[in-house]
Amino acid sequence: MKCVITVLGKDSTGIVAAIATALAECSANIDDISQTILDDRIFSMTMMVTLNPEVADFNAVQTRLEQVQDEIGLQVIIQREDVFQFMYKI
Repeated sequence: MKCVITVLGKDSTGIVAAIATALAECSANIDDISQTILDDRIFSMTMMVTLNPEVADFNAVQTRLEQVQDEIGLQVIIQREDVFQFMYKI
């Protein structure tokens, strides 16, 4: 299953590593990643990820990312790609 992950918040060291580590723990593959720093302090990242449902389904990955969100103090949102695409067709 393809998913879109967005991360937004105050820039700090280790954000990409924390998200990538959590995804690796869930055997998810990062297909594409884009990040930027806005105004030298706001971190924004979007990832396209493929989940491995045999290891961790959508809900398990979402729960793990919520843990990371609490640890690093940033907003982390995961959406199924089809839902994400549908939202922007309206």
